[in-house]
Amino acid sequence: MIQYLDKIHHKDSKNFFLIAGPCAIEDETMALQIAEKIVKLSDKYSIPYIFKGSFRKANRSRVDSFTGIGDEKALKILRKVGETFNVPTTTDIHENEHATMAAEYVDVLQIPAFLVRQTDLLIAAAETGKAVSLKKGQFLSPEAMKFAVQKVRDSGNDKTAIIERGNTFGYSDLVVDFRGIPTMREYSPVILDVTHSLQQPNQNSGVTGGRPELIETIAKAGIAVGADGLFIETHPDPSVAKSDGANMLKLDLLDDLLGKLTRIREAIL
Repeated sequence: MIQYLDKIHHKDSKNFFLIAGPCAIEDETMALQIAEKIVKLSDKYSIPYIFKGSFRKANRSRVDSFTGIGDEKALKILRKVGETFNVPTTTDIHENEHATMAAEYVDVLQIPAFLVRQTDLLIAAAETGKAVSLKKGQFLSPEAMKFAVQKVRDSGNDKTAIIERGNTFGYSDLVVDFRGIPTMREYSPVILDVTHSLQQPNQNSGVTGGRPELIETIAKAGIAVGADGLFIETHPDPSVAKSDGANMLKLDLLDDLLGKLTRIREAIL
């Protein structure tokens, strides 16, 4: 996927690529602060980098959960991040109409896991001409993702990637089956979504839990088995994040983690 992105730095690096940023766009200052930090780290470790932030959070447990600061306001912040640091940006879309709207502001359209079987949504994203990342549904086998990829390609768009984010395990947990990464790489580049794989959804409180202490473990395993990229949500202070704080990585911890992962990548090449 990264070969299709004009603004991406270190495109010819042999390192994994990174999609990282806050779960949701909370304000411009926060988004620029996170992007600036990660851009410096991507240069330090020669990691191709895509900034991520949701312009709207449509899939929430409760009606009073944070959903966003306004679509246009958030999308304009994503555009500003891309222009300020000359990096590609990505956001998730939830409705067919979001595809053309978001495509005016970002470089990669992300299809959420719960919606990856929605044919019309995939076609709408593909027809924008933007790169499309497809989150594997928690309920799908790795083999089933070839059909999602094919829907995008049959719509005239070869700029695809698959995001692995774990499988439902019981009612309130997720597990990653690392056997699926080489399987899905037969269809498209594969990105391991480290932080969402550590969610513990459907908690009695109505707020998703998580296991952020395992971020390093899951990320190391993903690189070791050949993931092309990693997806890591990060925030200066996850305890006050307005969305998914329970499984995000504290921004200050990212430098050490990327250093370790880069050394693993070098060892397996």
